[in-house]
Amino acid sequence: MSVDGEVRRVTDQADEPGWEVDPDDEWGVAVITTVGRQLKLRREAKGLRAAEFAEAVGYGEDLVYKVEGGKRIPRQEYLDKADEVLGAGGLITASWEDVKKVRYPKKVRELGKLEASAVEIGVYECNSIHGLLQTPEHARALMEAAQPPCSADDVERMVAARLSRRSVFERVPAPSLHFVMEEAPLRRQVGGTMVWQRQLERLLEVGRLNNVTLQVMPTNTDAHPGVDGKIELLKFPDGTAVGRSDGAFNGRTIADPKQLRILELRYGTIRAQALPPRESLAFIEKLLGET
Repeated sequence: MSVDGEVRRVTDQADEPGWEVDPDDEWGVAVITTVGRQLKLRREAKGLRAAEFAEAVGYGEDLVYKVEGGKRIPRQEYLDKADEVLGAGGLITASWEDVKKVRYPKKVRELGKLEASAVEIGVYECNSIHGLLQTPEHARALMEAAQPPCSADDVERMVAARLSRRSVFERVPAPSLHFVMEEAPLRRQVGGTMVWQRQLERLLEVGRLNNVTLQVMPTNTDAHPGVDGKIELLKFPDGTAVGRSDGAFNGRTIADPKQLRILELRYGTIRAQALPPRESLAFIEKLLGET
């Protein structure tokens, strides 16, 4: 490779979008700063200059400085190679468990924490299939359709973040999960026929779980309180709750009991108007049979 080509490769690695640290993410900044400091201390203890270390791990010197300075989120391959070069015995590699979470947007991590501690989750989704119910292929197709377009790396990061929230289905004891979705998104063949079929199969799998109630709101129904948009309600073991609705309280997350009662009333009305769970699963089975 020419000198110009080498410079370009190094620059591309150091400036690749999607791996920057969000300065407003205090926890993320702390994690990446700590990891970077440990990498620098171990490198210096080995008597390696940054340029020598960069050559050993196969990355650019500029990237090494950015990672060590807490300005760049290192890839898993970078940490694995650094662990090998520095003889860390797996300690650097192990840091990936925290590092990878920093790549998830702060809002997604916060939502994941709420979902992970809730004993009951109720969701009405009007325009798409809820993130907790999406297959990886469905989620990827939605994100690839975004405008302006996301980079391939950002798409994979967002898909991974969304899939990480599905651990809510594996919790013991299992939370009570209620989903109401509109008919129209179920008919939209996002990602093509095969991806759509797999998504419908996933809905049937989840809908048959003992702790899950899945309902479909038919298109040929009267107006209901969800026409203004999505509604989410989460209840916790200590009796507290939070909620959010696109059509109420400016879309803010709320915890005030009076405001929560309004959302609960709306959500209860929506559930009453939707198809019962057994009929909803039969409806999805019928859709799947039409493919």
